[in-house]
Amino acid sequence: MIEPTDIRLDDVVKMRKVHPCGSYTWQVVRLGTDIGLKCLTCGRKIYVPRSKFVRQARHFVSRGPETPPVVEG
Repeated sequence: MIEPTDIRLDDVVKMRKVHPCGSYTWQVVRLGTDIGLKCLTCGRKIYVPRSKFVRQARHFVSRGPETPPVVEG
């Protein structure tokens, strides 16, 4: 199971259900309350609530870059 706080931009995840185009793999393109996903086969973009994403995601295919904490001052 994927941890809800361990999601990064550009992660590639395999989802539980197949997309109508036949693909299981999606790339994370937006983070927030909703997670923006882009199908890697047909390019379709969708937004799913974070809670649904955590339930539906099987595992990471590849990880996006880890962003360092922002230091202000």
